[in-house]
Amino acid sequence: MKKILFYFIFVIILIFTMPIIFTNQFKTEEVSSQEEPVVYEKFDYGEYTTIKLLHTNTGEVEEVYLDEYLYGVVASEMPATFDLEALKAQSIVARTYTIYQIRNGKKHENADICDSSLCCQAWITKEDRFARWEDGKEEEYWNKITTAVDTTRGKVILYNGEPINALFHSNSGGATELSINVWGGNFPYFQTVQTSGEENYTSYSSEVTVSKDDLIKSMLEKYSEFKIDFASPNPIEILERTSSNRVNKIRIGNTEISGVEARSIFGLKSANFDFEIIDNNIKFSVLGYGHGVGFSQCGSDTLAKNGRNYEDIIKYYYKDVEISE
Repeated sequence: MKKILFYFIFVIILIFTMPIIFTNQFKTEEVSSQEEPVVYEKFDYGEYTTIKLLHTNTGEVEEVYLDEYLYGVVASEMPATFDLEALKAQSIVARTYTIYQIRNGKKHENADICDSSLCCQAWITKEDRFARWEDGKEEEYWNKITTAVDTTRGKVILYNGEPINALFHSNSGGATELSINVWGGNFPYFQTVQTSGEENYTSYSSEVTVSKDDLIKSMLEKYSEFKIDFASPNPIEILERTSSNRVNKIRIGNTEISGVEARSIFGLKSANFDFEIIDNNIKFSVLGYGHGVGFSQCGSDTLAKNGRNYEDIIKYYYKDVEISE
């Protein structure tokens, strides 16, 4: 009787423990569906592998690896929503610009470059960039930018074997400008090229309205002998345009100035403008955003969306150049 009772208890225990034994035996390990980011080896740029970055707000100079510096440049200079090939092109352009500036006379005594777009090129910290991006998109956008920089590491734009002055701007307004018409320097790799599709971006067109009194005040700040008679037949007259349709020379009252200077005086986004005198105001209608020389960011995104890769884009905007391997 005791033996029967023992076997009965054994069977009961077995019934309850078997599922646990088999569950543990055949339990599969959970695998994360999220891919680990690719880690790229740091590229040796020789004397440019690390650079000294001046933070203009604090005056602090930070030594940083070149491509890590470029994360902050690309994040600041180009929208992360742009096509990846455009972001890759921007990465190479910014890297080339940085090296060119260091090689051809630094603007800062104790630093190679600063974080201001008004002087060198814009730069932003990862934390500040995350704070300004759309909630939930931060990691996606940052990974996209770091991918653009990392997958083009080591690549620099060359003309006759030397890094170019890789100037860039936001929107050309349909055509890029020659550097000689902006600063007077003549670089053969800058040519006027047409870019369709830039009209689809908010930076393509803008308007600025200036009162007659404010125009007179602004001109007198630069030219003490300035006079204008708005009752005369042509108190303001565009005298000459460049091949890209930007204003080359404009006469305002008794003073002739360049379109570039007019852009600066009246706060216009581009020197490609027309004007109307309406009652007590002058309305400037502007195409494009920036100086217009070299690489157009909106144009590059258009080209990328039309199937062009980063090398195609770079060679479209800079003529007769090569990209180092």
